[in-house]
Amino acid sequence: MSVQRLQEHYGFTRMPFGRDLAPGMLHRHTSHAEAVARIQWCVGQRQLGVITGEVGAGKTVAVRAALAGLEPARHQVIYIPDPTIGMRGIHTAIVTALGAQPAFYSGVLATQTARLLAGELDERARLPVIVIDEAHLLANTDLESLRMLTNSDMDTGANFALLLVGQPTLRRRLKLAVLAALDQRIGTRYTLTGMTPTDSSDYIRHHLKLAGRCDPLFSDDANTVIHQASRGYPRGINNLAISALIATFATGKSIVDQSAAQAAITENAE
Repeated sequence: MSVQRLQEHYGFTRMPFGRDLAPGMLHRHTSHAEAVARIQWCVGQRQLGVITGEVGAGKTVAVRAALAGLEPARHQVIYIPDPTIGMRGIHTAIVTALGAQPAFYSGVLATQTARLLAGELDERARLPVIVIDEAHLLANTDLESLRMLTNSDMDTGANFALLLVGQPTLRRRLKLAVLAALDQRIGTRYTLTGMTPTDSSDYIRHHLKLAGRCDPLFSDDANTVIHQASRGYPRGINNLAISALIATFATGKSIVDQSAAQAAITENAE
C-alpha cells in the first residue's frame, strides 16, 4: 500500500505521526515541556546536565526543541550523536566544530579542546553547548575525561554547557563510586517518563490535526489500548497509530476502533 493511497483515504494533508516536525509543531506534553525547560536552564547556567529516558521516550526530540529556542548568534551547538568514537573522537569533533585543526597527540588535543572552548565564549561571545547523545555508551574513562574537561573553570564559572543524553543505565552508572566526582558536578538532571492516558490521547489528536483531521478519527477505546501498549512513550504511539490506520484502511472502515488498535499491537509484537 502506498502512502499516497493512505493519505487520500483519510483526507490527510500530510502523513501524521512522522518524525519530521518542526520544533514549533511538537506536542508539548508535561514530561516533554519539563525536559525542554531543564535543558534550557542547563544551557543558561552553563551547567553539566543529564537527561535520561527509555528508548522512544522523546529525549532527542526534547533536546532538539530546547536547542531550537537558543539564539544562534550567542550559542555554538556541538552535537555528537555517537559517543563510541571515544574521547579522542569527541575532542576532535569539538575542535573541528570550533574551526580549528585537531592536534595529532591526544594529550595536546585535550588541552587544545579546553582552550578553544574557553576562547569561543571569551573571544566570540558564543557559548559552546556540547550535546552527547546515547551517552550511556560512554566508557567510564570517557566520562572521567569529560569531568576533567569541565574542570578547568567550573569552580569559577564554566565557559560551556555539557548535556549528556541517554538511557536509564546512564543515570544508574553515575551513582557508582568510581564516578562520584562527575556525579557531584551535575547541575541539572531529569528523567523523561511516559505520558498519562490523557496526554497520549491529546498527542494522537495533535498529530491528526497537523495532518488536517480535526474530527475524532481514533475511538476512545483505541486510544486506551494504544496508550497501554506503548506505555505512553511517543515513538511507540507513533508506530502503533500508523499500523492501526493501515489496519482500518484494510477493513474499509473510517474510524480506528479497538480491534484495529489491537491488530496493530499484535503486528508490532511479532
